[in-house]
Amino acid sequence: MMDPAALLEALVAIPSVSGAELALADHVAALAEAEGFQVRRTGLNVWFELGDTGPRLLFVTHLDTVPPCDGWSGDPFTARWSGDRLMGLGSNDAKGCVAAMLLAAADLKSEGVRAVFAFVVDEEVGGRGIQQTLPDLGILDAAVVGEPTGLEICAAQRGMLVLRCTARGEAAHSAHATLGENAVHKAARDIQRLVDMTFEPHALLGETRAQVTAIQGGRAKNQVPDSCEFFVDLRTTPNLDHAALAERIEGELESDVRVHSGRYRAVATDHGEPIVKAALAASGRKAPRGSNTCSDWAFLPHVPTVKAGPGDTHRSHRPDEWLSLAELKAGAKFYAELARAYALEVARV
Repeated sequence: MMDPAALLEALVAIPSVSGAELALADHVAALAEAEGFQVRRTGLNVWFELGDTGPRLLFVTHLDTVPPCDGWSGDPFTARWSGDRLMGLGSNDAKGCVAAMLLAAADLKSEGVRAVFAFVVDEEVGGRGIQQTLPDLGILDAAVVGEPTGLEICAAQRGMLVLRCTARGEAAHSAHATLGENAVHKAARDIQRLVDMTFEPHALLGETRAQVTAIQGGRAKNQVPDSCEFFVDLRTTPNLDHAALAERIEGELESDVRVHSGRYRAVATDHGEPIVKAALAASGRKAPRGSNTCSDWAFLPHVPTVKAGPGDTHRSHRPDEWLSLAELKAGAKFYAELARAYALEVARV
């Protein structure tokens, strides 16, 4: 049986920044094989299945991490214990979920409960791993996406729509500005319009607000700029259609508007779905909530899904990231209880 503390420490000690996950994937595969699971590989992705009858419940989380940021108090690639807390890159996002799912699978393996466990790559940089693996996984009845939520049950997740806007003007000498049209001024007017825009709120996720995240314009300090480009990030909700949203914004701005990225669609699961009921029962929570961060759930739009896992989303992508041993053990227990509760919930339907 895997020791929780040693397992987490070993996972964190293996660097796995997006694009360099091979060593960790091999390690996870070896751990699963040592537990007697029939491991399969799709590219660098690792997955296996328990049981052969009943609904197929997917547990999926990611092996990759973001690169380390500035501000760490020590080497981010060295796993360091401080009391109950293990500090190191990926400990919270999402190697705690990886460890908890492996422990849960080991706990469940003799019970006949059916579950698919998948550990995928590239989640932090576009979700290529889950997209590669899904065709091999077959039909899925429900899914649990492992992300640090403090074991809160997320039944809705924001999407992401990025717009590339270009304000066009006419160049002129800045001493004769009336002969031109200032594209930066046009962009500024549009940015204020975006700040003032409101969109229909979502029950679990609240409002969507436009955020201008990058801007560039002008060629010379003494010339009226003839172009200014800026990017707009909208963290969307399931009640907002990306195409309709882009069309509305294009109609209200002076600038040209193009969709730069829209593949991360917002998703939600009806609270009456068995997976939501089972997750709430396993966690002891009374109601689900929403999640502001994107994840591989975006690529499971037609599978009833919840997002849940040990850790705290506010620790992710920050210096001195950590996970406690108590959180890890609670996560492992939760995932195992969820698999059992889901099988019972489906049987009652």
